[in-house]
Amino acid sequence: MTALLQVEDVHKAFGGLHALSGASLTVEEGSISGLIGPNGSGKTTLFNVVTGYERPDSGAVRLRGEPITGLRPDRVFARGLARTFQLSRIFSRLSVLENMLVATQRDEGWLRGVFRDAGSPAERARALELLEFIGIAELASLPAGNLSYGQRKLLELAYVLVADPDVILLDEPAGGVNPTLVNQIADRIRELNRSGKTFLVVEHDLGFVMDLCGTVTVLDQGQSLCSGAPEEVRRDPAVLDAYLGGADEDGDELEDAAEVLR
Repeated sequence: MTALLQVEDVHKAFGGLHALSGASLTVEEGSISGLIGPNGSGKTTLFNVVTGYERPDSGAVRLRGEPITGLRPDRVFARGLARTFQLSRIFSRLSVLENMLVATQRDEGWLRGVFRDAGSPAERARALELLEFIGIAELASLPAGNLSYGQRKLLELAYVLVADPDVILLDEPAGGVNPTLVNQIADRIRELNRSGKTFLVVEHDLGFVMDLCGTVTVLDQGQSLCSGAPEEVRRDPAVLDAYLGGADEDGDELEDAAEVLR
């Protein structure tokens, strides 16, 4: 495989807090890769750096070998790298279909375009096709704010697919989602991957990551601890130590980590 996305020795501090202290990872083209780590390990900060929402203090991010470090999010998106967010970002007062049509717009007049002609026939057809693929086409006319949390996650995945990106970063796609929809999300990711899409997935649900991903990178205290196949990561004593050595308010994450990693 060819390296599609490379993160090299990235550092990022917020005041005296070092969120990333030499984070590195490689995402191979055509792969489903996972990024895991205890709470506060820097996963979301790394996503933000890769996608242009945060500028790193040092280090490099490359897409297809070309530097994208410090580019604005819209420029990163235009290069073929799209993302979802831990807390879904949708337009609650617009319909599900209108949310999809927003995603087709590429200029400052996108809202005017949505309300003027509701998208071209080709854009509407593409939007409905993606909603059908994701499994929520029957909800197209509903206000997006009426969707369940899991359905919002599906809409956000459909939303980023409009642009036909080369690599998709998913921030906790299974978080807070019921098991039926988690399976539906996983199935869609696998199907998209078979069609050539590359994924990098951040997720606290370790079972989801270990079942879905071919390669897993572990962050701990802002540093890349290890990277490899799920079975290799499971056997790495440093990984279990990173989870069991961390702090968690209710202990659930640590208990679940121990269960999955052993």
